[in-house]
Amino acid sequence: MSAAAVPAKTRLPDPRDRLPLSSSGVEVSPICIGLTDHPDTYCEAFDAGINFFFLTCDMHWPLYEGARQALVRLLARGGGVRDEIVVAATCYPTQPEFCTMPFVELVDAIPGLGRIDVAVAGGVYARDWVDRRAVYAEHRENHLEGARAIGASFHERTAVAPAVDAREVDIAYVRYNPLHLGARREIFPQLPPGDRAPLFNFKSTMGWRPAEAYEAAGHDDLWLPSIADHYRFALTPPAMDGLLCMLGEPSHVGDLVDALAAGPLDEEDQNHLIALSRLELD
Repeated sequence: MSAAAVPAKTRLPDPRDRLPLSSSGVEVSPICIGLTDHPDTYCEAFDAGINFFFLTCDMHWPLYEGARQALVRLLARGGGVRDEIVVAATCYPTQPEFCTMPFVELVDAIPGLGRIDVAVAGGVYARDWVDRRAVYAEHRENHLEGARAIGASFHERTAVAPAVDAREVDIAYVRYNPLHLGARREIFPQLPPGDRAPLFNFKSTMGWRPAEAYEAAGHDDLWLPSIADHYRFALTPPAMDGLLCMLGEPSHVGDLVDALAAGPLDEEDQNHLIALSRLELD
């Protein structure tokens, strides 16, 4: 498949859709919210139908302070909210002996959390996954801190399809955006059709630049996509099931919902985003 074109879906998912994480019994919205700067963002997302939230156990801990506060505010609603949401937590150490305690510490650090639902191995490469996968399989079997499903955030594309095909994970996270198109060659064609672990994207908005940057360089006659259009780009391939998003404030939830309703990008618009991301603006 060429790097210049990818088949498109006929529609993009709705936030109220639910995807099963293999046979774990866990079902998640196609949108997963991670970083945010506002404590009301998770509440706004939940009200829009999003039930999937993402935290870190270790690396980037300071960056996730807003996300932790947003989760605390959502949990404070009570009324069974905790049982309606799915919380994924990622742990980055590669040494097997350090892949357990961070999950325990995260649950202890967030009032009302009580458990995690998905334990995610962060920053996975093929060479370290061999050792880490056994630990995470044990986490799933023993329901470490309540976890019923496991996932991996892959930083090496060639490791994705084998892990998904062998059902080593219940969810896989990969990077695909106008600046990083390798998934078209190394992931999408390799994924098994039909029943498989869902594939979620991260770093969807890499390549986006504000309109002012293009206008200052004399490109004010171009269609300048919004950040939400980059989410549409990432979700357009049929193999991509969902997105891990950073939504800075509550209003960004509505922007994303509207973008999903606008549907996938056609080939011309996909190529336009790719070309824009590579324009020299200096």
